[in-house]
Amino acid sequence: MEDYELIAQKLSDLSQHVGGLENRISDVLNRVAEVEKVNARLEDAALITSRALAEVSGHWDAVSEAMRRRDTTQEAREQ
Repeated sequence: MEDYELIAQKLSDLSQHVGGLENRISDVLNRVAEVEKVNARLEDAALITSRALAEVSGHWDAVSEAMRRRDTTQEAREQ
């Protein structure tokens, strides 16, 4: 085999390897895009959850305050 044939064969091999790498990179980029979409949905869900917990906490604070006022009022009436 002459030098140019050997070089041509090596270039062909490299071309195949590069093609395989391009396919793998494309697969990885697609997976990253999917993960980013899931991550965005998880962030939205976390935000919704935190808002809901803040609202529940506010309601519990109001219940606690109402019960404290009731206890104070009952104590005043009993005296």
